[in-house]
Amino acid sequence: MSVTQSVIVPAYKEKLNIKPLTTRLFAALGNEGSKSTELIFVDDNSQDGSVEEVESLQKQGYNVKIIVRTAERGLSSAVLRGFYDAQGDYVICMDADLQHPPESVPRLFDSLRENPFVIGTRYAPGVGIDKDWPLYRRVISSTARMMARPLTVASDPMSGFFGLQKKYLLEAKEDDINKEGFKIALELLAKLPLPNNGEKIGEVPFSFGVRTEGESKLSGKVMIQYLQQLKELYVYKFGANNLILFLLFGFVLVTYVAHQFYSLVF
Repeated sequence: MSVTQSVIVPAYKEKLNIKPLTTRLFAALGNEGSKSTELIFVDDNSQDGSVEEVESLQKQGYNVKIIVRTAERGLSSAVLRGFYDAQGDYVICMDADLQHPPESVPRLFDSLRENPFVIGTRYAPGVGIDKDWPLYRRVISSTARMMARPLTVASDPMSGFFGLQKKYLLEAKEDDINKEGFKIALELLAKLPLPNNGEKIGEVPFSFGVRTEGESKLSGKVMIQYLQQLKELYVYKFGANNLILFLLFGFVLVTYVAHQFYSLVF
């Protein structure tokens, strides 16, 4: 059976998460789903034993491979490299840290049969974020999500757990897509030639867990990159003349969130 669907996992020093992610993913896919699925790790030259871990899993019969990049770094460019290299017509991105449950991947693939783009959302009735997730991370996540609200109808473009029908990526101008942006899902939602102007988005609820191994990618530099990405996307979608609206919106939003954070803490 040929590969029709691909799972892309950007990774840096994630050796300890590779085996549990792989085994849980293929167990969730079942026998038939596993035959048509490939798993691709895109590693930014970790040199931590990740390559050997993948080779061991290959010997056990898993359809998994690893792309090691030495000349290029970054989350978004890693995702795009995996998407372009993927054999499947349906591609999904997920984090290596197991905060995105592999057991939810089959539902995302099912949704992609009916929708050009699908988002794994943490903002749906009955699901949520792990109780041990730090308060400051919750505030940052909510702020980032609200600042992206004018750009997409998706409820959670910040989750990083998403998929698309690859044909829409191939139809887009590669030079238009910013490989430096931190939130590649938001970038693609704003720029891909999706039908109905991106109004038809599949959403699959999932509960967001805490990282068990490896290091968090969140930093002050990442947050600045996100603000820069938002600025570029607002200009791309609404024009330079409306940039002032973005700045005003951001100021009001940050003020509101700061007030909410102060209320929660004090």
